[in-house]
Formats: sequence, C-alpha cells, structure tokens
Amino acid sequence: MSTMEEGQLLARPRLPAGEAWPLPPGLHPLGLGGARDGLLRVPKAPLPGPLPLILMLHGHGGDAARALQRIEPIADAALILLPESLGATWDVLEGGYGPDVARIDAALARILAAWPVDPARVAAAGFSDGASYALSLAMMNGALFTHALAFSPGFAAPVRIEGKPRCFLSHGTADRVLNIDLCSRRLAPKLRQSGYPLTYLEFSGGHEVPEEVARRALAFLDTA
Repeated sequence: MSTMEEGQLLARPRLPAGEAWPLPPGLHPLGLGGARDGLLRVPKAPLPGPLPLILMLHGHGGDAARALQRIEPIADAALILLPESLGATWDVLEGGYGPDVARIDAALARILAAWPVDPARVAAAGFSDGASYALSLAMMNGALFTHALAFSPGFAAPVRIEGKPRCFLSHGTADRVLNIDLCSRRLAPKLRQSGYPLTYLEFSGGHEVPEEVARRALAFLDTA
C-alpha cells in the first residue's frame, strides 16, 4: 500500500525566511491543473506573525467557492486552502484514499514552502463529506495537523493513526441530511474514548455552519 493509499501527507511547514506574502489578498487558483483546481484565499489585511492555515474541504457535489462560503465570517483570520475533489466527493468515498490525497499533499507542499505558516495552527476542516474527510486526514496526519474542524461530519475512516490533533465537531440537531443521532452523537464519544482532545457543539439548526459556530471554531484553532 502506498503512502497516498494510507492517507499520508508529507508536506510540512517550513517557516520561510521573512514575513512577505507572495500573493496579494483575495482568491487565487491553486494551479494543480484540471477543471477542478481549487482556490487559495489570502486574508484582506496583514496578520501578525506566522499565519494559521485552514485546509477547508467541500461537501458532496460542492466546490471551493461553496466551501469558502461556509466559513466566510472567519475567512480573514487565516490563510485558507480550498482544494476540490476529483470526483463528486472525496476519494475515500469513491474507492479509497489516493488521488485526492496526492492533490491535497501537492497543494499543501506548494503553500507551506512559500508562506509563513504557524506550525502550531494547521487545521484540517470541512463541511459534511468534507468534514468526514478532514477529520480522517487529521487523525492520520497528526504530525502535520494540530487541529481538526469538522462541521456536520458523517463519519471518520482513518486507515492509520498518527498523533492526537485537537478536534472540534459541530452538528445541527435538525440536520435532515446527516442525522445527528447517527453521526456526531456516535462519533464524539468514540473520539473522547480514543483520547482525542474534543470540543463538541450542538446547535439548533440544519445542515449548515452558522456564523457563531464558525467563530467558535476559529477560537478553538487558537487553543494549544
């Protein structure tokens, strides 16, 4: 089994010399090629010190733009990497880890080599299928991800375990897409029992990321 089939990411923060940003504020293509390339969102205003990095993954049938909309209230607080799945959703749901892991690793390697990223604030985040995938990636890559931000996840499916990143889970009690009883209310206890530092937040609402939930997730990212 290859490292990509094991969900392993090899990219690491390098803290490039100097604090200069290589790209201006706004949206930029990742440059991975293909119709589903993805985006990099650079904050509008300079942030002090090394930047927190959020890898934000879309839900089933989604794309980078819709993933960004989910966390728009906190978009200027971090460098946000928004890759897109090659298929309708992420590879683990379409046959197994591999193609999307490779593209995510390539995107991370490019960003981490060029940007002053804080190695203590690197989060795998996502919504719906993207939340499940982000949580799984974080559990398999604790040497890279310090935090996991899972908004309405359905499951976690790591094929290997590395470290214990801090986990933030949120879920709407009226979610009609991913039932909370079948998803996060089963997942949260298992994470706690496995020793993951966990913050679990339920809210009155459906399959969504309310602004207050996004802000709570950002505050969680600042915890060590």
